[in-house]
Amino acid sequence: MSSTQPNTTLYVKNLNDKVKKDELRVQLYALFTTYGRIIDIVALKGPKMKGQAFVVFTDLAGATAAMRGCEGMVFYDKPMHIEYAKSKSYATHRREDPDWVPPTSIHVKSGRPAVNGAGEKRQRDDRMDDDVREMKRERTEKDSDDDEEMEIEDDDEGAARPTGSGNGQIPAPSQQQSARLMCLNLPQEVTDDVLAVLFQQYQGFHSVQVVPSPTPNANGQKAKMAYVMFDSPDLASTAKEALDGFTLKKGWVMSVSYI
Repeated sequence: MSSTQPNTTLYVKNLNDKVKKDELRVQLYALFTTYGRIIDIVALKGPKMKGQAFVVFTDLAGATAAMRGCEGMVFYDKPMHIEYAKSKSYATHRREDPDWVPPTSIHVKSGRPAVNGAGEKRQRDDRMDDDVREMKRERTEKDSDDDEEMEIEDDDEGAARPTGSGNGQIPAPSQQQSARLMCLNLPQEVTDDVLAVLFQQYQGFHSVQVVPSPTPNANGQKAKMAYVMFDSPDLASTAKEALDGFTLKKGWVMSVSYI
């Protein structure tokens, strides 16, 4: 458990450093978004900075729930260690004050010795700040409908993949238990990997295939759908009961049914 002051930003370490930075951000988002709304994820790079990330929540309740729920959880074959970050993230500062201006990092290059053991804290916070600046530069090149939603890379292959069924109709759900599940109302950002993170928490998970939905959702928005396979109907039932009605992002509630 963290010994620092409560913070809406979590410091996550002991992550698998063989996972690519972009993939790590996506998978951390899929895992932590079950605890609250996320406004930023910073995955660090560099020989001495791999295996670390910062997850920024909009509120303290979500951050605390995530820390308690995920501490020690095996993620990519390694147990995560989570604590409150020692300072506010840039995303939090900007959310609280749109006119906030980031401080410079002159003190980092000045070579001044650490005071009262603060060197480690300063180094970690500056690493987070540098990476946030890099992410912000990347995001200025993209259009965003909601600045407070985590940006997930679009699935470029989505347009080339087959739709839900050959006749342009969504398959009718079954009332009987089945090892095959159908997920509807998925936003365009969702990929096989993102959805797999949710379902692989449940025993018997076999595979997932995300495809474009042949029809728009109830709000008339272009959406995706997915087919998820489990080893048996009983195991699929456990996942269905847990994830039916799961909110993937604001305004997008996933429905899960048997087919």
